[in-house]
Amino acid sequence: MPQSGYTIFLNGGYGVGKSSTLEHVGDLLANAGRPFSLMDVDWFHRSWPPADQDNALIEANNIAAVWKSYRSVGPRQLVMCGVISTAADRERYEAAVESPLRMVRLTANADITRKRLRGRYSPSQRSALEWHLERCDEIAARLDAADLDELVIDTGNLGPHEVAERTLRHFGLLDNSPTTN
Repeated sequence: MPQSGYTIFLNGGYGVGKSSTLEHVGDLLANAGRPFSLMDVDWFHRSWPPADQDNALIEANNIAAVWKSYRSVGPRQLVMCGVISTAADRERYEAAVESPLRMVRLTANADITRKRLRGRYSPSQRSALEWHLERCDEIAARLDAADLDELVIDTGNLGPHEVAERTLRHFGLLDNSPTTN
């Protein structure tokens, strides 16, 4: 089990700052002397051809194996980032890490997410950029409709460090008082 008894999951569509925020969460937890492990779930299903739809089962197995390894060195706060838009997806991740997920959704307006996505991909990755641009509005709408998150942070005018601070304060991991947003 994680040190806190739950896993923090940074949820959100493409280009909202999940991966950048995850790195800053790690920095802040390390500076506070709190044991942690970080997982960007995108890296746990990146293989081709897919073993199943979207490599979901492979992803869950990989996450479970890595989490088991992290836990073997002692209690720690697990923080993950990715996209969860259904209760079934949430349950699959909870089973993989054997703890409840407490989800924080990161959002940004469409212009900001598109600008961030365009900055992420090189000209040789044009098809990846187009794939993400075509789906970003639909993913954002699905996440809004699913309403699975206990906290929502608009990252449009915030840097990843500030988003990480707000997230950790919400859970009382930077100080003893959660914030209200």
